[in-house]
Amino acid sequence: MIEKHLDIPTADGAMNSFVVHPEEGGPHPVVLFYMDAPGKREELHDMARRLASVGYYVVLPNLYYRRTREFELKERTPEAMKPMFELMDSLSNAMTVRDTDGLLEFVDAQPEADAKRVGAVGYCMSGPFVFAAAAAFPERIAAIASIHGARMVTERDDSPHRMAPRIRCETYVACAETDIWAPPEAIATLQSALEAAGTPHRIEWYPGAQHGFVFPKRAGIYHQPSAERHWERLFALFRRTLRRS
Repeated sequence: MIEKHLDIPTADGAMNSFVVHPEEGGPHPVVLFYMDAPGKREELHDMARRLASVGYYVVLPNLYYRRTREFELKERTPEAMKPMFELMDSLSNAMTVRDTDGLLEFVDAQPEADAKRVGAVGYCMSGPFVFAAAAAFPERIAAIASIHGARMVTERDDSPHRMAPRIRCETYVACAETDIWAPPEAIATLQSALEAAGTPHRIEWYPGAQHGFVFPKRAGIYHQPSAERHWERLFALFRRTLRRS
């Protein structure tokens, strides 16, 4: 495996990112990996490596780069989580679209990446971001996955459910049974919007799982059966949409 830590130019500055891909067999389909609120950290690097190990060129950017190059939530206490929420609230779908533009320009120039085949996965706060990316770049993004995405239905014009008519690619939404950030009524609204738009999609509930269930280092929340199911779904999604027959 080849790993790199590098800065990717965007309209708003240099976005420090982790890139990982197989050493041989390229060029590889691209997966853009949008982080969760606790920050770009080694736990996410390991997840990116797992994706790359099955044949993908994975790019994991620090979405907080406008304010800080390094942030990692160390404790899940109100005091420790306050700066995390401030960073999370500093982002917008429009910012992430600009970042995605920079990511696409970057992979277009990488010989190890097959930038004609691009998918995206977003965790927690980044669930809306992959919807925004797919809506903004329908000719580039071939598949998206939102894993226990937060704020998937809001009153804003750029709410994910309002983006549905512009999303053409296959869309997967994984929902934890217990999740204050994505209650059943919100997911029902999202599903209705995707159905009305004719967006190819699957919404799947994960019984017994809480928000954040995929992360191995999240004590008391990590749910191994659900985490492994999510990997199975991701691999199948990207195999269907990004692999050549």
